[in-house]
Amino acid sequence: MGEALIIDAVRTPRGSGKPGKGALVNLHPQHLAATVLKALQQRNNLKTEDIDDVIWGTSAQKGMQGGDMGRMAALDAGFDVRVSGVTLDRFCGSGITAASMAAAQIRSGMEDLIIAGGTEMMSLITTISQQERAAGLKSLMMGSGNERLAERHPQSHQGVCADAIASMEGITREELDAFSLESQRRAGVAIKEGRFDKSIVPVVDDAGNVILAKDEYPRPQTTAADLAALKPSFDQIADMPVDANGTTFRKLINRRYPDLKIEAFHHAGSSSGVVDGAAALLIASEEYARKHGLKARARIVATANIGDDPTLMLNAPGPAAKKVLAKAGLTINDIDLWEINEAFAVVVEKFIRDLGLDREKVNVNGGAIALGHPIGATGAVLIGTVLDELERRNLKRGLITMCAAGGMAPAIIIERV
Repeated sequence: MGEALIIDAVRTPRGSGKPGKGALVNLHPQHLAATVLKALQQRNNLKTEDIDDVIWGTSAQKGMQGGDMGRMAALDAGFDVRVSGVTLDRFCGSGITAASMAAAQIRSGMEDLIIAGGTEMMSLITTISQQERAAGLKSLMMGSGNERLAERHPQSHQGVCADAIASMEGITREELDAFSLESQRRAGVAIKEGRFDKSIVPVVDDAGNVILAKDEYPRPQTTAADLAALKPSFDQIADMPVDANGTTFRKLINRRYPDLKIEAFHHAGSSSGVVDGAAALLIASEEYARKHGLKARARIVATANIGDDPTLMLNAPGPAAKKVLAKAGLTINDIDLWEINEAFAVVVEKFIRDLGLDREKVNVNGGAIALGHPIGATGAVLIGTVLDELERRNLKRGLITMCAAGGMAPAIIIERV
């Protein structure tokens, strides 16, 4: 079985996802996807007719994000019409899954050159969600309105799940705020030192005017007092009715954990930022890279997927990391850098504690709390971020994982070559 080699990794800057306010909000999501596809083609002098497939992650495939963005973005990027594309949804884990599927295709010998990545415009999805709530549609967290599934596997609001886990684990608001403050600090250092510059490609309009060239969301000036002053975001949401019977998000969790008192901990400063963005990875077989003079930056060592309790939703990254390590025949000590998506502060805090990790090896350049979480793109963003940092520090291996709705987590290990 051959190797799946990462040739290059690019991403757009992450724009604020507040409807009507961020720099990218008026663009079509396909434009963001096409931006990173074109960047990979230009940076690597690709013959686009050689690209076997574009495997793309987009979680909310609604409105302008519907219609197989992988294929449409390839066309929008001016790729040869023979380049096919597919779009998948593993919620937040979509970007890692896209890379994992690309690696499997290449390692099996079925394909030779694939672009994997994802796009999410949270500004667009926020607007659509508001429209759906106004129309009285049932919550996705209830299992797409399936009351029978909700009885068997109650699925609550993810922010309420974060508070539930912190309550269950005895992790305090002060500890979560301290983690969040460090995310902002590390992101600020990374931006100041240009650690993201290698992968970021500016977003331009059709006339070539630069729309956004740097991440728009970070607030490195954030202080501990700023975070302490923020009110919890999910206390009222926890008691919001989600059906005609008066079921609330809190009650959905208490169906499974009747004795759990859910305290309110997380707020805007300890939750992932709402942003727009896209990212992509160029993945090739050894034979194709050799024949076409492409220099590999890393290889994909192993991938894994796992499910966990869907009611608490956010606890699968730890089991996913252990599974992918076992597949690779590696231990925790073999990993130089860890990247766990900061969906909420408690996700990474619990992960670090459960695995006994050195905090100086985890999310070393900050994470989604400081930089934002463009759902379907984030996995590809994080793989590129780890790759850049492994090179900068002259280290060898990185492990990337993240929680996903439904109580899932994909994981991937990469190794410099």
